[in-house]
Amino acid sequence: MASQTIENFRAGAEVVNGDELCRKKSVELLEELCLPKGLLPLEDIEEFGYNREAGFIWLIQKKKKEHVFKQIKRHVSYAQEVTGFVEKYKLKKLTGVKTKELLLWLSVVDVYFESPTSEKLTFKTGTGLSDSFPASAFEL
Repeated sequence: MASQTIENFRAGAEVVNGDELCRKKSVELLEELCLPKGLLPLEDIEEFGYNREAGFIWLIQKKKKEHVFKQIKRHVSYAQEVTGFVEKYKLKKLTGVKTKELLLWLSVVDVYFESPTSEKLTFKTGTGLSDSFPASAFEL
């Protein structure tokens, strides 16, 4: 369960509350990781946490959110809790993020650039399938 995982990393983490501050922190983190700033378009975020030592992040929002990245025509669902491990150019072991493929919702587990100079962002699902899209599709 994700909530239990969050508790494991809460000690030593930077934790902020309130939608405006949480959004600001999440965008700053994506910038720091050299990832597109619009990758986590969450709303009504209640808590953002980042355990820098472990590379673990979490975001808790009031309710799940569905978003369409119009440029690539992709539906993505963000659960109330989104967690993952981060490093430069990568989000790994994500929980709470799903993408719609035909009629199925598939969990997105990794988001990364193949190389620092890549223009395409790769999304890997729990089934092992992956797809790459222009990074510009995920900017604010």
